[in-house]
Amino acid sequence: MGSVYEAKQVFNEMPERNVVMYNTIITGLLRCGMIEESKRLFQTMKETDSISWTTMITGLVQNGLGGEAIDLFRQMRLEGLAMDQYTFGSVLTACGGLTALEEGKQVHAFIIRSDYKDNIFVGSALVDMYCKCKIIRYAETVFRRMTHKNVVSWTALLVGYGQNGFSEEAVRIFCDMQRNGIDPDDFTLGSVISSCANLASLEEGAQFHCRALVSGLIYFITVSNALVTLYGKCGSIEDSNRLFNEMNFRDEVSWTALVSGYAQFGKANETIELFERMLANGLKPDAVTFIGVLSACSRAGLVERGQKYFESMLKEHRISPVPEHYTCMIDLFSRAGKLEEAKSFINKMPFHPDAIAWSTLLSSCRLYGNMEIGEWAAQSLLELEPQNPAGYILLLSIYAAKGKWNDVAHLRRGMREKGVRKEPGCSWIKYKSKVHIFSANDQSSPFSNQIYAELDKLNQKMIEEGYVPDARSVLHNVVESEKIQMLNYHSEKLAIAFGLIFIPHGLPIRVVKNLRVCVDCHNATKYISKITQREILVRDAVRFHLFKDGTCSCGDFW
Repeated sequence: MGSVYEAKQVFNEMPERNVVMYNTIITGLLRCGMIEESKRLFQTMKETDSISWTTMITGLVQNGLGGEAIDLFRQMRLEGLAMDQYTFGSVLTACGGLTALEEGKQVHAFIIRSDYKDNIFVGSALVDMYCKCKIIRYAETVFRRMTHKNVVSWTALLVGYGQNGFSEEAVRIFCDMQRNGIDPDDFTLGSVISSCANLASLEEGAQFHCRALVSGLIYFITVSNALVTLYGKCGSIEDSNRLFNEMNFRDEVSWTALVSGYAQFGKANETIELFERMLANGLKPDAVTFIGVLSACSRAGLVERGQKYFESMLKEHRISPVPEHYTCMIDLFSRAGKLEEAKSFINKMPFHPDAIAWSTLLSSCRLYGNMEIGEWAAQSLLELEPQNPAGYILLLSIYAAKGKWNDVAHLRRGMREKGVRKEPGCSWIKYKSKVHIFSANDQSSPFSNQIYAELDKLNQKMIEEGYVPDARSVLHNVVESEKIQMLNYHSEKLAIAFGLIFIPHGLPIRVVKNLRVCVDCHNATKYISKITQREILVRDAVRFHLFKDGTCSCGDFW
């Protein structure tokens, strides 16, 4: 009932206490987070059993003290006490939480020599531990060798795939689970929907949405939150908002999912309004919430508002900034052209910026033509990650924009000598359950003739509407006509042309790109949306761009 003090009073007044009573009160204290008192009581016990030790190990894990739990497990082993599935399950959870692979392998070796090597509970815990330690192949091996599997076992592997970046495999595992007659619970369904969100796979995600409605799992907050995230990451922010409003109960994750969705769409005012409503409803934002709010401020150029939120995060909400928050602040200053302020902010940071932060600053230096800070950012990035092509490419852009072709040639030579290669840009679009991938000047598609004819036709119409190609992103010292020719068939333009040909009118064209969309393609897509009267949604490496009637949702600020 949560009346821990009354429980302690009854316990203290008892004339005699046995091990069961001690175990009971220790369990209650641990559930209430009274760690030190639990330890003292455990140490005063004249007689302990396996349950006493397992209770302490489990309680320490649940209170975030995984290291102490592992140490206690070692002592329990030295005492020669019998261990059960709950003991092994708890210590494996501790190993996974700490990504303590070596300790986890030692526990696994001990399990193999015990009577629990075929236990379904222990097997599921092993799968989960190896997934959290990012050794997915070990998790797969344990899973395959399990003689019996339940929904927990399947979910452990599914979640592991998703958390380790193998979202497609996570979806496959879900389908395999269903073929094996295992019905998903809310956690399983929420996890596979999250994998669809990571893939930006709206079609598959919508199918799982239907599954949630039919099964009734839609009423579990785990599933609802995953769906809000799914539609936000797939660019359907209206659907995300509708689902959020339909929820009977919302927690911090629900609010954060919608805040992040609006932020990625560049809807700064909506993001800030939602965040203020969240605070007004008495909900506590976390670090992820603030990443969404700060990124929204940076993409809308709200420098003062962003600074205010950054300060309140630490002072009012007691949240210590992590690298992502500092990157948002660097982005905030840089995008607004306040490059000196960005440099000053970096010099005052408690640690060195990561590669993303340096790339962010360098990108803005390219945009605003600041050679001095750009070279400083590039040098810092190359010192941090010598093989990262981003630093070279962005610095090349700055030199090319200034017409410093000798510097461009020197930098290219350095890239060749160090074996640094630029990641090729590619875009993809899904049609009839098949993904069609395009690279610049790609003619490998069986529909290439139609695609190129469509682009040539569009290009003529765009020029008539006032479109002027922007060749600043071409990093080659060639004549202007050749630069324009290079721009005409960028990967996103090919994917958009494919969509115009095959996606029925009335449906939006959804394109994903692995890099940031270039200035020329962004400008051209605005014209295409106006000429064709189509909605075009482009998800690049940074954010969503919804093109409609000749405008973009980002307000040309990305």
